[in-house]
Amino acid sequence: MTETLETVKAALSDARAEIAKVIIGQQNVIDHALIAIFTGHHVLVEGVPGVGKTLLVRTLARVLGGEFARIQFTPDLMPADITGTSVFNLKDNAFVLVKGPVFTSFLLADEINRAPAKTQSALLQAMQERLVTIDNETHTLPSSFTVFATQNPVEYEGTYPLPEAQKDRFMFKVQVTYPTRNEELDLATRMLGNESPESVLESGAVRQVLTADRIATLRAALHHIVVREDLIAYIVDLVRATRDHEAVLVGAGPRATQSLLLASRARAALDMRDFVTPDDVRALAAPVLGHRMVLRPEFEIEGLTLEELIGRVLEAVPVPR
Repeated sequence: MTETLETVKAALSDARAEIAKVIIGQQNVIDHALIAIFTGHHVLVEGVPGVGKTLLVRTLARVLGGEFARIQFTPDLMPADITGTSVFNLKDNAFVLVKGPVFTSFLLADEINRAPAKTQSALLQAMQERLVTIDNETHTLPSSFTVFATQNPVEYEGTYPLPEAQKDRFMFKVQVTYPTRNEELDLATRMLGNESPESVLESGAVRQVLTADRIATLRAALHHIVVREDLIAYIVDLVRATRDHEAVLVGAGPRATQSLLLASRARAALDMRDFVTPDDVRALAAPVLGHRMVLRPEFEIEGLTLEELIGRVLEAVPVPR
């Protein structure tokens, strides 16, 4: 099936509408999740417990026609607990592969920073190549395989920092914030009846609007969205500016350039446009660049945040007209 930009826009609109039946508010988070899925990337999600991170991923799996799996990361979690292992079958007198939870479409890696780097590294090949190697045999993951890794921003006791190589493989780091008063009031009212988000999801009221194969063809159709040469240069200049700033110890690398370019193109489709604007790039700069940068200690001590730094970079780099 050959997709056109109109069918891409329609599919994204339908997906948004179905997700909204379950998730109250959080439109930016939903959009970032859809952008990551439709560009073949992954998302690092930060938020306190109870704001709907798991529910969002379960809903995405239902709407987009994928399988859902969840891993609770703990200090004693081993790489084989993620990828799986070979078990000897006495009946057949042979080793049989028992696949781990990584063999899915949408993987929720809950509190990923609670496991040591050795265990987190088990995800690196899967995230980058959509392949898993077990006992010298390589297995292919679904083309729609997407990792949503969560972190609690207020509780760091007993956690491990993510390796830089792993953070760089997440397209976005997004913040799931508390709902507004009206959104929380709506949630409280729905909880008294049969319309709680969990009930709506389990009742079958949420339609599946896509399949893994359809997602693959929709990704290909995004190539028809126009990105002007001066906008490509603007993205390159923004990323390079993060490396040259006096407050930055480690700037964003070339993978950030690729992510910002692809994400801007997908955001244009979400906004029902067939061309990218500077506003697309500027809106996505913070979630794409922030987790890939390290501030110099002296500037951190002075209270400078990565968000403020990215704002300064956006002000310094000329916007194409």
